Amino acid sequence: MSPIQKIISWIPPLLSGARVTIALTILSVSAGLVLSLFLALGKMSKNAITNKLCSAYVFFFRGTPLLMQLYFIYYGLPEITPYLTINNRFIAAFIAFALNSAAYCAEIIRAAIQSIDKGQFEASRALGLSYAQTMRLVIIPQSIRRLIPPVGNEFIMILKDASLVSIIALTDITKVTRSISSSSATALVYIPAMILYLIITAVFSFVFHKMEKKYSVYI
Repeated sequence: MSPIQKIISWIPPLLSGARVTIALTILSVSAGLVLSLFLALGKMSKNAITNKLCSAYVFFFRGTPLLMQLYFIYYGLPEITPYLTINNRFIAAFIAFALNSAAYCAEIIRAAIQSIDKGQFEASRALGLSYAQTMRLVIIPQSIRRLIPPVGNEFIMILKDASLVSIIALTDITKVTRSISSSSATALVYIPAMILYLIITAVFSFVFHKMEKKYSVYI
């Protein structure tokens, strides 16, 4: 079989792995964004306990490697108590990546909110809006435009970091690539695998670029 024929035969399993990588990235970053909004507001809270708890969360997940977090959730939690065992590898990876992504997105959201002119807060207060109404109706919508580029970068980072899930035998692109390489005794499979990563990265970079342009018009 020629090298071209080999590469063509590897495409279906690589695409199957790509579906796992993309699904894990989208779900993890989406869940992380929701959690990060509460963390960001908590870090800006005047309540000392809430502030410290949210700050500690962000410090821990930004200060420890994602690989160790993934190891601990999948292998470490069951040693604490069997009730914390997560048998589904995809769910274990999703939890680790979402918790990690939330810490980084919290800092992105906090920076975006604090970049809004303080006059916006004062004007909202003068109109009689509560803090929650000010954040929901005035500040957060204006922050979206500033959030898109760094959130796009975070998305791409998670997409590439998703290759770490091969250590818990989740069949993403990297796991499929290593399996093919071992079974066929060739490193040629890394060529289509890297091209596949580049294509996925290019597609999502284009999507975030279009979103950025759209919100730059309306905000």
